[in-house]
Amino acid sequence: MPVIVLEAKDFTSPLFLVRTLEVLTTCTAFSLVASVEHSNTTWNRTFRIFCMFIWCFFFTITLLIHILSIIQFHSLIRVSWKNLTMTVAVLGALMTFSTSVIFPWMVMDHKGELPRPVAAAVASGLTFLAYTSESIVLRTQAHEQRGYMRTMPGLLKIIQLWGGCMIIPPVVEMVHELRNGVAWQLSVSGVSYGVCILMSLITLVVIIGDFAGRCLLPFDRFLAGFSLIGVLLYMLATVICFTKILQLTENKNAITQQLVIMETVISSITLLAYTVDLAFSIKLLCDRGRM
Repeated sequence: MPVIVLEAKDFTSPLFLVRTLEVLTTCTAFSLVASVEHSNTTWNRTFRIFCMFIWCFFFTITLLIHILSIIQFHSLIRVSWKNLTMTVAVLGALMTFSTSVIFPWMVMDHKGELPRPVAAAVASGLTFLAYTSESIVLRTQAHEQRGYMRTMPGLLKIIQLWGGCMIIPPVVEMVHELRNGVAWQLSVSGVSYGVCILMSLITLVVIIGDFAGRCLLPFDRFLAGFSLIGVLLYMLATVICFTKILQLTENKNAITQQLVIMETVISSITLLAYTVDLAFSIKLLCDRGRM
């Protein structure tokens, strides 16, 4: 099959421009942060690595998508391109928004030299705007070009994956910060988050790989089961989070308090996403049962 390159007018399309901006801003963000000496504190290093990974990951995958779109090679790849691009755009917006908050809050040394860290934070903010713009552009495309991930249940599954990814740094840090009688809490929460992340990844692989027809169970029941498990596990994790908040009066460590509050907020948002998603799944099953 011959390689087809975009026409000249396509290089000025909104989709081409925002993806170019995404590549440039993510590259700028991780390059600036990599050139700055960072603190040796454990929590600072963990969140710095997390931000660097997010910028590098989305730089790589966006550049790959951008190149494949230019040479029109994506039609030869056995994936659902419309679901893949929407997933990357929405997840990129959520994750870069998170790094735009975490980096100035948890990583930047406000007492040191600021020009490059501030520039990196600005670049991260521009990346968030670029991914948000791409999400809007993809959502406004013709109806026949829309995939499952552009529906409300699909967007909820992206939020679930975002919550699972965002919960990793605070949990890792609390392993170091929280001790004396909370090991069981960390173990239960960690297992709950790990299972939910695995379920989210399996769901995305099935949807993006167009494997829904090969599932042993009907796909709608498959999604409903995962949503129910996610609600139960995140409900348990959220109760544990609020228990930790009640214990904060005994712990005057400011870092520990920030980590617990961060975990509680993310866990609550993800629980809400799973709950609404379960409601959509039950409604779909009931509608099909009446047919």
